[in-house]
Order: sequence, then structure tokens, then C-alpha cells
Amino acid sequence: MSTALERFSINQMTVKQLSLPELADACGRLGVVNVGLWREPVRAYGLEATAKLVRDAGLTVTTLCRGGFLTAIDPAERTKALDDNRRAVDEAATLGTEVLVLVSGGLPAGSKDLHGARERIADALAELGPYAEEHGVKLAIEPLHPMYASDRCVVSTLTQALDLAERFPAHQVGVTVDTYHIWWDDRAPAEIARAGAGGRIHTFQLADWTTPLPEGVLNGRGQIGDGAIDMREWQGYVEAAGYTGAIEVELFNDALWARDGREVLAETAQRFVAHTA
Repeated sequence: MSTALERFSINQMTVKQLSLPELADACGRLGVVNVGLWREPVRAYGLEATAKLVRDAGLTVTTLCRGGFLTAIDPAERTKALDDNRRAVDEAATLGTEVLVLVSGGLPAGSKDLHGARERIADALAELGPYAEEHGVKLAIEPLHPMYASDRCVVSTLTQALDLAERFPAHQVGVTVDTYHIWWDDRAPAEIARAGAGGRIHTFQLADWTTPLPEGVLNGRGQIGDGAIDMREWQGYVEAAGYTGAIEVELFNDALWARDGREVLAETAQRFVAHTA
């Protein structure tokens, strides 16, 4: 394995056109030893089968995505969400990863109450944090760019994510630092330092910001090096804050998905080496 790839983790969504066996094989051929997995393809392949596959391939699962969607007002919907998140914790533990990424959820239909939605996330974390700890899993709140606040994630900044996380022990709840979502925020470097001081940077992800954004905006995450974000600058912030873990590249991009997945994986690994320290 190239030492330049020791910390590189390929998030499964970047090459979602590859099956899990294909992904494991491609990683082996390139010397990639870290992967971030998603619950839906893991479930489709089989949880135990996936755990065996990555173990046999010598792959470390850096994160599982995703838990969250914890903003529901209706009691039945809240119970359903909590149950699903407990299952996500169980899945993370089975896969051998200690990090479950949380996308917190948007505003419930008809609601305009951002503050109330964030408080319901805190209420859910009070139940899920201890459960995660019992299973050796840490919850990583991921702030998403504000354009997703209404429908996907009412937590839009690292400040908001840390204000939630710091209500709980760091070994239960921390944050995800993702360049795509925070690069625009001039408070983010100081908040990364705050997160590091508290031991709350549970994962670090890279994606670039390219424009124009596609219709629907969800699949606009650019290949690293193609956009406006200085990856080395952000890597410097997280490492100055004490983070020494894997660095995931997580891309939602229709053009990349239309290409050969092995080619995209090789390109992504090359871009990682070129654009990180």
C-alpha cells in the first residue's frame, strides 16, 4: 500500500455503481484499505455477509451512513425514527466501525420552527447516545449546507452541531467535518478547533464545490480538485485540532456514477494524493 493512501477512505456513495464485492476487489487492487459504507446497499447485500466481506478483504470500515432524521413531531414517527437509529447503531457495531454519521432531518411538513426541530434532535440524542456507547459506537452529527435546512438537515453549521453535541459526552456524540458543507463559513476553522479540543471530530470528509449546481442540488458534490475548496487548508485545520483518523471522500455526482466505477475509484485516489498533504 502506498503510504499516501494510508488515511484515504473511499465512501461507498462515491462509486455506488460498484457492488460490494466489486468495491472490495477494486480497493484491494489499488491498495485502498478504508471504506465508508451506507446502510441501504449493506442491507441489500446482507449485514453479516458485508461484515465478512470487508473483514476478509482487510478493509477497515471508517463510518456507516446514515442515522438521523430525528425531527418528527408525531409520537409514532418519533418512535419509528428512534428504533431505526438503534438498528443503525447495531449495524455499525456488526460492521466494526465506531462512527455512525447522523443527518439530522429537515422541518416536518407544515412546520417553520427550526429551534423546535433542533431541540427534538437533542431529545433523541439523549436516548441514542447511551445506547450507542453500550455498543462501542459514536454518533457524528453532520452539519449540511444551509440549502438543505428545510428538507434534509436543520443543523447547518459546525456551531449548531457542536452546541447539540456538547450536551453529551464526547465518546457518545461528536461531529462530522465535511468540506462541502462548511467551506463557506468563516467561523468553521475556529469551530473545528473547538471540536478538536473536546475530542469531538469523529470523522472528516472531502468533497469539492463546483457550480452551477445541478437541478435538485443533492448530487452536486464535485470531484476533489475540480472546484473552489482548498482541501489542504481544511485538512490543516482538522489536523491542528488533533484529528489523525481516516479522511473519506464522499461524492454524490451523476457524471461520476455514469462512468466505470473502478476508473472513478482510481481517479479519486489519485486526486486525494494530489490535493492532501
